Amino acid sequence: MPISAQFRHTNLIARNMDRLVTFYKEVFGFEEAGPERTRSGEWLDRHTGLKDVELRVLHLRLPDAGEQGTELEIIAYNTAVPGKRPELNRFGFAHICFGVEDVKEAYDAVLAAGGSHLAEIITKSTPSGGTATAVYVRDPEGNILELSDKH
Repeated sequence: MPISAQFRHTNLIARNMDRLVTFYKEVFGFEEAGPERTRSGEWLDRHTGLKDVELRVLHLRLPDAGEQGTELEIIAYNTAVPGKRPELNRFGFAHICFGVEDVKEAYDAVLAAGGSHLAEIITKSTPSGGTATAVYVRDPEGNILELSDKH
């Protein structure tokens, strides 16, 4: 039998936290779900399995998500490890999908706010006989976003 679970948040590790927070607020309308916090201490070292951790963390939530809605957690570590840029076909988490009314308008907003192009905007037929439009883009730090007008 499956455990009882709730999807609480998705985490992004930021190179420039202020820039990333501004991007998600301006492009998608995220709002702060609480105050920014700084965390450190022995408990955090044990929790993360890292040594001498200090971080800034801010949770964002879309306005229609409600008080218990899924959040986007953005963290900046005092010592971050550079890694490879996310790719759609790399093992692990690949992208965050946002449902939008107008894919082209959202695509343009992402680019105008410092994001970048990844692939073409496509429109395809759906099994119900309609169409769905979607595109993959990157946020200012290279994280992959999907913009889609259908789920």
